[in-house]
Amino acid sequence: MGSVLAGLILLCIGGYAIVSGGVSLAKKLRISSMIIGLTVVAYGTSTPELAASLLAAFNSHTELILGNIVGSNISNVGMVIGISAIFTPLLISKITVSRWIPIMIGVSLLVVAMSYDGEISQVDGVILIAALIGFTAYTIKTVKKQKIQQNETIENEALEGEYFLSRYKIETYPQSIGLIVAGVIVLFIGGHLTVDGAVNIAETLGLSQLVIGVVIVAIGTSLPELITSIIAIAKKQTDIGVGNIVGSNIYNILLILGVSSAIVGIPVVPDVFSNYYIMIAFSLVLFIGFRKYIPRVVGVGLAIAFVVYLASLLV
Repeated sequence: MGSVLAGLILLCIGGYAIVSGGVSLAKKLRISSMIIGLTVVAYGTSTPELAASLLAAFNSHTELILGNIVGSNISNVGMVIGISAIFTPLLISKITVSRWIPIMIGVSLLVVAMSYDGEISQVDGVILIAALIGFTAYTIKTVKKQKIQQNETIENEALEGEYFLSRYKIETYPQSIGLIVAGVIVLFIGGHLTVDGAVNIAETLGLSQLVIGVVIVAIGTSLPELITSIIAIAKKQTDIGVGNIVGSNIYNILLILGVSSAIVGIPVVPDVFSNYYIMIAFSLVLFIGFRKYIPRVVGVGLAIAFVVYLASLLV
Protein backbone atom coordinates (compact mmCIF):
# COMPACT_ATOMS: atom_id res chain seq x y z
CA MET A 1 0.00 0.00 0.00
CA GLY A 2 2.92 2.29 0.78
CA SER A 3 4.30 2.08 -2.76
CA VAL A 4 0.87 2.92 -4.20
CA LEU A 5 0.53 6.02 -2.01
CA ALA A 6 4.06 7.11 -2.87
CA GLY A 7 3.38 6.49 -6.55
CA LEU A 8 0.14 8.48 -6.52
CA ILE A 9 1.88 11.41 -4.81
CA LEU A 10 4.63 11.34 -7.44
CA LEU A 11 2.03 11.17 -10.23
CA CYS A 12 0.34 14.31 -8.90
CA ILE A 13 3.67 16.12 -8.50
CA GLY A 14 4.84 15.07 -11.96
CA GLY A 15 1.58 16.14 -13.59
CA TYR A 16 1.73 19.51 -11.83
CA ALA A 17 5.33 20.02 -12.96
CA ILE A 18 4.50 19.23 -16.60
CA VAL A 19 1.53 21.61 -16.62
CA SER A 20 3.50 24.39 -14.89
CA GLY A 21 6.44 24.05 -17.24
CA GLY A 22 4.23 23.68 -20.29
CA VAL A 23 2.12 26.72 -19.48
CA SER A 24 5.22 28.81 -18.78
CA LEU A 25 6.88 27.72 -22.04
CA ALA A 26 3.71 28.43 -24.03
CA LYS A 27 3.48 31.88 -22.46
CA LYS A 28 7.06 32.65 -23.44
CA LEU A 29 6.25 31.58 -27.01
CA ARG A 30 3.32 34.08 -26.91
CA ILE A 31 0.66 31.41 -27.29
CA SER A 32 -2.70 32.76 -26.09
CA SER A 33 -4.06 31.85 -22.66
CA MET A 34 -7.15 30.38 -24.32
CA ILE A 35 -5.10 27.92 -26.39
CA ILE A 36 -2.92 27.10 -23.37
CA GLY A 37 -5.97 26.27 -21.29
CA LEU A 38 -7.48 24.04 -23.96
CA THR A 39 -4.29 22.17 -24.86
CA VAL A 40 -1.38 22.30 -22.42
CA VAL A 41 -3.51 22.35 -19.25
CA ALA A 42 -6.17 19.97 -20.59
CA TYR A 43 -3.59 17.40 -21.68
CA GLY A 44 -1.33 18.00 -18.71
CA THR A 45 -3.93 17.35 -16.03
CA SER A 46 -4.52 13.90 -17.58
CA THR A 47 -0.83 12.91 -17.41
CA PRO A 48 -1.11 11.00 -14.07
CA GLU A 49 -3.75 8.67 -15.56
CA LEU A 50 -1.73 8.45 -18.79
CA ALA A 51 1.49 7.50 -16.97
CA ALA A 52 -0.22 4.82 -14.90
CA SER A 53 -1.99 3.40 -17.96
CA LEU A 54 1.14 3.36 -20.15
CA LEU A 55 3.12 1.54 -17.46
CA ALA A 56 0.26 -0.94 -17.12
CA ALA A 57 0.19 -1.43 -20.91
CA PHE A 58 3.94 -2.04 -21.16
CA ASN A 59 3.69 -4.61 -18.33
CA SER A 60 0.57 -6.33 -19.78
CA HIS A 61 -1.67 -5.30 -16.87
CA THR A 62 -4.41 -4.32 -19.30
CA GLU A 63 -7.28 -4.87 -16.86
CA LEU A 64 -5.79 -2.15 -14.68
CA ILE A 65 -5.97 0.31 -17.60
CA LEU A 66 -9.75 0.07 -17.98
CA GLY A 67 -10.21 0.19 -14.21
CA ASN A 68 -8.12 3.35 -14.06
CA ILE A 69 -9.91 5.13 -16.92
CA VAL A 70 -13.49 4.12 -16.12
CA GLY A 71 -12.94 4.56 -12.38
CA SER A 72 -11.35 7.96 -12.91
CA ASN A 73 -14.33 9.19 -14.95
CA ILE A 74 -16.74 7.96 -12.28
CA SER A 75 -14.59 9.50 -9.52
CA ASN A 76 -14.44 12.82 -11.37
CA VAL A 77 -18.23 13.13 -11.35
CA GLY A 78 -19.17 11.32 -8.13
CA MET A 79 -16.27 12.44 -5.95
CA VAL A 80 -14.96 15.69 -7.46
CA ILE A 81 -18.19 17.31 -8.67
CA GLY A 82 -20.13 15.77 -5.77
CA ILE A 83 -17.81 17.17 -3.10
CA SER A 84 -17.40 20.51 -4.93
CA ALA A 85 -21.20 20.97 -5.20
CA ILE A 86 -21.56 20.32 -1.48
CA PHE A 87 -19.37 23.39 -0.82
CA THR A 88 -21.34 25.61 -3.20
CA PRO A 89 -23.80 25.16 -6.08
CA LEU A 90 -21.81 24.76 -9.31
CA LEU A 91 -22.72 26.93 -12.29
CA ILE A 92 -22.81 25.20 -15.68
CA SER A 93 -22.39 27.27 -18.82
CA LYS A 94 -24.75 26.79 -21.73
CA ILE A 95 -22.01 25.50 -24.02
CA THR A 96 -20.96 22.92 -21.43
CA VAL A 97 -24.47 21.46 -21.34
CA SER A 98 -25.19 21.76 -25.06
CA ARG A 99 -21.83 20.56 -26.43
CA TRP A 100 -19.21 19.25 -24.02
CA ILE A 101 -21.37 16.98 -21.84
CA PRO A 102 -23.04 15.32 -24.90
CA ILE A 103 -19.54 14.77 -26.37
CA MET A 104 -18.45 13.18 -23.06
CA ILE A 105 -21.44 10.84 -23.14
CA GLY A 106 -20.88 10.15 -26.84
CA VAL A 107 -17.25 9.06 -26.44
CA SER A 108 -18.31 6.87 -23.50
CA LEU A 109 -20.87 5.13 -25.71
CA LEU A 110 -18.20 4.77 -28.41
CA VAL A 111 -15.98 2.83 -25.98
CA VAL A 112 -18.89 0.57 -25.04
CA ALA A 113 -19.50 -0.17 -28.73
CA MET A 114 -15.79 -0.90 -29.29
CA SER A 115 -15.80 -3.32 -26.35
CA TYR A 116 -18.57 -5.64 -27.53
CA ASP A 117 -16.15 -7.78 -29.56
CA GLY A 118 -14.16 -8.48 -26.39
CA GLU A 119 -11.21 -6.19 -27.13
CA ILE A 120 -10.34 -2.54 -27.62
CA SER A 121 -7.92 -3.21 -30.46
CA GLN A 122 -4.97 -1.23 -31.74
CA VAL A 123 -7.16 -0.07 -34.63
CA ASP A 124 -9.71 1.17 -32.08
CA GLY A 125 -6.87 3.02 -30.36
CA VAL A 126 -5.92 4.79 -33.58
CA ILE A 127 -9.57 5.76 -34.08
CA LEU A 128 -9.70 7.24 -30.57
CA ILE A 129 -6.48 9.21 -31.16
CA ALA A 130 -7.89 10.56 -34.45
CA ALA A 131 -11.04 11.57 -32.55
CA LEU A 132 -8.83 13.28 -29.96
CA ILE A 133 -7.13 15.38 -32.64
CA GLY A 134 -10.50 16.29 -34.14
CA PHE A 135 -11.96 17.13 -30.73
CA THR A 136 -9.02 19.39 -29.83
CA ALA A 137 -9.28 21.26 -33.14
CA TYR A 138 -13.06 21.59 -32.74
CA THR A 139 -12.67 22.87 -29.19
CA ILE A 140 -10.16 25.55 -30.15
CA LYS A 141 -12.28 26.66 -33.11
CA THR A 142 -15.46 26.77 -31.02
CA VAL A 143 -13.95 28.79 -28.18
CA LYS A 144 -12.25 31.19 -30.60
CA LYS A 145 -15.61 31.81 -32.25
CA GLN A 146 -17.30 32.30 -28.89
CA LYS A 147 -14.56 34.69 -27.83
CA ILE A 148 -15.11 36.85 -30.89
CA GLN A 149 -18.89 36.84 -30.45
CA GLN A 150 -18.74 37.76 -26.77
CA ASN A 151 -15.72 40.09 -27.16
CA GLU A 152 -14.00 38.48 -24.18
CA THR A 153 -10.29 38.69 -23.57
CA ILE A 154 -9.88 35.27 -21.99
CA GLU A 155 -12.24 32.32 -21.80
CA ASN A 156 -12.98 30.70 -18.47
CA GLU A 157 -11.37 27.47 -19.62
CA ALA A 158 -8.12 29.28 -20.26
CA LEU A 159 -8.06 30.89 -16.83
CA GLU A 160 -7.33 27.48 -15.37
CA GLY A 161 -3.79 27.79 -16.69
CA GLU A 162 -3.26 30.92 -14.63
CA TYR A 163 -3.66 28.91 -11.42
CA PHE A 164 -0.41 27.13 -12.13
CA LEU A 165 1.55 30.26 -13.05
CA SER A 166 0.20 32.32 -10.19
CA ARG A 167 1.87 30.10 -7.60
CA TYR A 168 5.40 29.86 -9.01
CA LYS A 169 7.13 32.28 -11.36
CA ILE A 170 9.24 30.44 -13.94
CA GLU A 171 11.60 32.98 -15.49
CA THR A 172 13.64 31.29 -18.24
CA TYR A 173 13.32 28.75 -21.07
CA PRO A 174 15.74 26.29 -19.38
CA GLN A 175 13.63 26.42 -16.22
CA SER A 176 10.45 25.68 -18.18
CA ILE A 177 12.00 22.84 -20.15
CA GLY A 178 13.75 21.48 -17.06
CA LEU A 179 10.45 21.42 -15.18
CA ILE A 180 8.78 19.48 -18.00
CA VAL A 181 11.64 16.95 -18.16
CA ALA A 182 11.62 16.56 -14.37
CA GLY A 183 7.83 16.06 -14.49
CA VAL A 184 8.17 13.28 -17.07
CA ILE A 185 10.80 11.49 -14.95
CA VAL A 186 8.71 11.80 -11.79
CA LEU A 187 5.63 10.56 -13.69
CA PHE A 188 7.54 7.50 -14.89
CA ILE A 189 8.71 6.64 -11.36
CA GLY A 190 5.27 7.33 -9.89
CA GLY A 191 3.54 5.25 -12.55
CA HIS A 192 5.90 2.33 -11.94
CA LEU A 193 5.32 2.40 -8.16
CA THR A 194 1.56 2.79 -8.56
CA VAL A 195 1.10 -0.06 -11.04
CA ASP A 196 3.38 -2.51 -9.23
CA GLY A 197 1.82 -1.66 -5.89
CA ALA A 198 -1.73 -1.97 -7.22
CA VAL A 199 -0.98 -5.38 -8.75
CA ASN A 200 0.51 -6.58 -5.45
CA ILE A 201 -2.56 -5.40 -3.52
CA ALA A 202 -4.86 -7.16 -5.97
CA GLU A 203 -2.93 -10.42 -5.58
CA THR A 204 -2.76 -10.13 -1.78
CA LEU A 205 -6.48 -9.37 -1.30
CA GLY A 206 -7.66 -11.68 -4.06
CA LEU A 207 -9.32 -8.82 -5.94
CA SER A 208 -9.24 -8.24 -9.68
CA GLN A 209 -6.94 -5.61 -11.16
CA LEU A 210 -10.09 -3.95 -12.53
CA VAL A 211 -11.41 -3.36 -9.00
CA ILE A 212 -8.04 -2.13 -7.70
CA GLY A 213 -7.80 0.19 -10.71
CA VAL A 214 -11.20 1.68 -9.89
CA VAL A 215 -10.92 1.85 -6.10
CA ILE A 216 -7.30 2.93 -5.58
CA VAL A 217 -5.55 4.08 -8.77
CA ALA A 218 -8.49 5.98 -10.27
CA ILE A 219 -9.32 7.86 -7.08
CA GLY A 220 -5.67 8.76 -6.55
CA THR A 221 -5.18 10.06 -10.07
CA SER A 222 -8.40 12.10 -9.79
CA LEU A 223 -6.95 14.19 -6.95
CA PRO A 224 -5.51 16.86 -9.32
CA GLU A 225 -9.02 17.48 -10.68
CA LEU A 226 -10.40 17.74 -7.15
CA ILE A 227 -7.69 20.25 -6.17
CA THR A 228 -8.26 22.29 -9.36
CA SER A 229 -12.01 22.37 -8.73
CA ILE A 230 -11.58 23.49 -5.12
CA ILE A 231 -9.22 26.27 -6.30
CA ALA A 232 -11.82 27.30 -8.89
CA ILE A 233 -14.51 27.46 -6.19
CA ALA A 234 -12.25 29.57 -3.98
CA LYS A 235 -11.77 31.97 -6.91
CA LYS A 236 -15.55 31.94 -7.57
CA GLN A 237 -14.98 30.40 -11.02
CA THR A 238 -17.24 27.39 -10.42
CA ASP A 239 -17.89 26.71 -14.11
CA ILE A 240 -14.18 26.04 -14.57
CA GLY A 241 -14.53 23.17 -12.09
CA VAL A 242 -17.31 21.53 -14.10
CA GLY A 243 -15.60 22.26 -17.41
CA ASN A 244 -12.35 20.79 -16.07
CA ILE A 245 -14.10 17.53 -15.15
CA VAL A 246 -16.00 17.19 -18.42
CA GLY A 247 -12.84 17.89 -20.41
CA SER A 248 -10.79 15.52 -18.28
CA ASN A 249 -13.31 12.69 -18.80
CA ILE A 250 -13.20 13.20 -22.57
CA TYR A 251 -9.40 13.22 -22.59
CA ASN A 252 -9.26 10.13 -20.35
CA ILE A 253 -11.05 8.14 -23.04
CA LEU A 254 -9.67 9.68 -26.22
CA LEU A 255 -6.09 10.29 -25.05
CA ILE A 256 -5.33 7.70 -22.39
CA LEU A 257 -7.38 4.79 -23.68
CA GLY A 258 -6.49 5.71 -27.26
CA VAL A 259 -2.73 5.75 -26.69
CA SER A 260 -2.75 2.70 -24.40
CA SER A 261 -4.83 0.54 -26.75
CA ALA A 262 -2.80 1.70 -29.77
CA ILE A 263 0.29 0.32 -28.04
CA VAL A 264 -1.29 -3.01 -27.09
CA GLY A 265 -4.83 -4.25 -27.65
CA ILE A 266 -6.80 -4.24 -24.40
CA PRO A 267 -8.95 -7.32 -23.64
CA VAL A 268 -12.34 -6.43 -22.18
CA VAL A 269 -13.58 -8.65 -19.36
CA PRO A 270 -17.38 -8.99 -18.92
CA ASP A 271 -17.28 -7.30 -15.50
CA VAL A 272 -16.26 -3.99 -17.04
CA PHE A 273 -19.61 -3.44 -18.78
CA SER A 274 -21.49 -2.76 -15.54
CA ASN A 275 -18.84 -0.13 -14.75
CA TYR A 276 -19.31 1.37 -18.23
CA TYR A 277 -23.03 1.80 -17.59
CA ILE A 278 -22.44 3.34 -14.17
CA MET A 279 -19.96 5.78 -15.75
CA ILE A 280 -22.58 6.81 -18.30
CA ALA A 281 -25.27 7.08 -15.60
CA PHE A 282 -23.12 9.51 -13.59
CA SER A 283 -22.52 11.53 -16.77
CA LEU A 284 -26.25 11.69 -17.52
CA VAL A 285 -26.87 13.30 -14.13
CA LEU A 286 -24.96 16.35 -15.39
CA PHE A 287 -27.00 16.49 -18.59
CA ILE A 288 -30.56 15.76 -17.48
CA GLY A 289 -32.40 18.40 -15.50
CA PHE A 290 -29.54 20.68 -14.44
CA ARG A 291 -29.26 23.27 -17.18
CA LYS A 292 -27.80 26.15 -15.19
CA TYR A 293 -26.27 24.82 -11.99
CA ILE A 294 -25.73 21.72 -9.85
CA PRO A 295 -27.38 22.27 -6.45
CA ARG A 296 -25.96 21.07 -3.13
CA VAL A 297 -28.54 18.30 -2.80
CA VAL A 298 -27.35 16.81 -6.09
CA GLY A 299 -23.77 17.05 -4.86
CA VAL A 300 -24.73 15.09 -1.76
CA GLY A 301 -26.55 12.54 -3.93
CA LEU A 302 -23.55 12.12 -6.25
CA ALA A 303 -21.16 11.67 -3.33
CA ILE A 304 -23.42 9.10 -1.64
CA ALA A 305 -23.92 7.21 -4.92
CA PHE A 306 -20.14 7.16 -5.40
CA VAL A 307 -19.55 5.70 -1.93
CA VAL A 308 -22.25 3.05 -2.52
CA TYR A 309 -20.62 2.19 -5.87
CA LEU A 310 -17.22 1.72 -4.23
CA ALA A 311 -18.73 -0.40 -1.46
CA SER A 312 -20.44 -2.63 -4.03
CA LEU A 313 -17.08 -3.36 -5.66
CA LEU A 314 -15.52 -4.49 -2.40
CA VAL A 315 -18.37 -6.67 -1.13
